[in-house]
Amino acid sequence: MILKALDSGYLKKKFLQFQWGGNSLVALCVSVFSGIVLSLQYNPAEPYFSVNSIDIMLPFGAFWRSLHFYSSQLFFLLSLVHLTAIFISGYHIQLTNWLRLIGSLPVIILLLFTGYVLRADATGESAGIIAENIVLSVPYLGNVSNELLFAISTEGLKRVYANHMIGLCVLWLVLSWDHVRRYSVVWRQHGVLLVGLFVFCLLLDAPMEPHHPGVFHIAGPWFFLGMQELLRYIQPFWAGIVFPVTLLAALAVMLSEKWRRYAVAYVFVWLGGYSVLTFFSLIR
Repeated sequence: MILKALDSGYLKKKFLQFQWGGNSLVALCVSVFSGIVLSLQYNPAEPYFSVNSIDIMLPFGAFWRSLHFYSSQLFFLLSLVHLTAIFISGYHIQLTNWLRLIGSLPVIILLLFTGYVLRADATGESAGIIAENIVLSVPYLGNVSNELLFAISTEGLKRVYANHMIGLCVLWLVLSWDHVRRYSVVWRQHGVLLVGLFVFCLLLDAPMEPHHPGVFHIAGPWFFLGMQELLRYIQPFWAGIVFPVTLLAALAVMLSEKWRRYAVAYVFVWLGGYSVLTFFSLIR
């Protein structure tokens, strides 16, 4: 058994046999359901007060907020692993469908990011300001893009809330539907995941960072830390737009036999560099 575990072919087979796609879909369903529960109590006109009221006044409010937060994070991570498994398996997938799946990644990140912003705590407020400045830095299309995505400085969190609840969800579904419709959720097959997620959320509350006067450095969402650090050295357009787009471009051409080796190498270099940036941001 030990020799089998050490065999790379055995590990690859076990990795590919795991239900990454089904588990990510289960996490998504939990995220959607818990998000609906929270949305009934959330008021974008008073976001920080709403989130605190959910924890205090809604029955099991802290649990519902934790369930939504951690199931959303889990969905994102499992989706990344699922895409990796698709690529490693050599499964034949049409280029258009692959491009749609790659395009769905920034939509998922935006969904996670807008969730942080909607908390309106110290982390969410700072993240919203930074994101708006990044979008506004886009030549010619900055103002239009900001009006579509954020518009925080003019409308508060109303636009962010609408995109989080409807706009980005519909966009993700359009991009992913051809792939997602092939999966079905059989809940009894994911009992360990569900029980583990529920217990974890009962024990650990979702983060809520109160405002601290005099604090000049606030760490953003974990997936945003590398970009936050990069913004210290280069202009917002290059750090927040061009840099992540190069990763998406590399992922998009990974199916090409001609460019696959270079694309994979660039993805590893990009992730390594981003990890280093994230580390420096964490230790500040």
